[in-house]
Amino acid sequence: MLLVPGDPRRRDDRPPMRHLSMIRSFHLADFLTLANGACGMTAVLYSLAHTRGGGGWGGGLVIATGLVLLAFVFDVCDGRVARWRRQHSVLGRELDSLADLVSFGVAPAAIAFAAGLDTWPDAVILVFFVLCGLSRLARYNVTAEALASEHGRVTHFEGTPIPTSVVPLLLLLWGVHQDVQWALRWGDTWLHVLVMPFAVSGCLMVSRTLRIPKP
Repeated sequence: MLLVPGDPRRRDDRPPMRHLSMIRSFHLADFLTLANGACGMTAVLYSLAHTRGGGGWGGGLVIATGLVLLAFVFDVCDGRVARWRRQHSVLGRELDSLADLVSFGVAPAAIAFAAGLDTWPDAVILVFFVLCGLSRLARYNVTAEALASEHGRVTHFEGTPIPTSVVPLLLLLWGVHQDVQWALRWGDTWLHVLVMPFAVSGCLMVSRTLRIPKP
């Protein structure tokens, strides 16, 4: 049986769907969050382009890193705009976490792999890093209310926020620029020392004892 809008037999009171209804529901902060995610995904694409071209330092890696830093700017701005306009929402929080995973988890790992951290031990650590970021964001989403103050605002982070992944990323690019070739023997292959900051970053993100005040 076909039920039309306004039919009393409808089982919910939801208004009829309109064209682009999801986009219409976005706030300004949400569009800044989408810009964050767009920068992260574009950084991944530039990393892939770098590996396809087989070039040396520069070009795609520099642009990709710049896009991650730009994503960081959007990430800071969307929170400030949401607080300024008092437009906090569950959708916005989830959207922010998904964008952060792309921009500060997947993109830095892709840049690192494209920069030469491409042995299997390197790849294991980069995957570990991304999974730590994923776990960190999921934990924050389910504990945000418990961590909030009486005014409804989260006062501190448990573990380092995932945007801090820009630190190992910048260390990596400094090392590549300086032509650092430090590596440790791991079985029949090599583990590059420059991948270790990503391992440390991942461990810090999932720490329950490390508490950082939220600005």
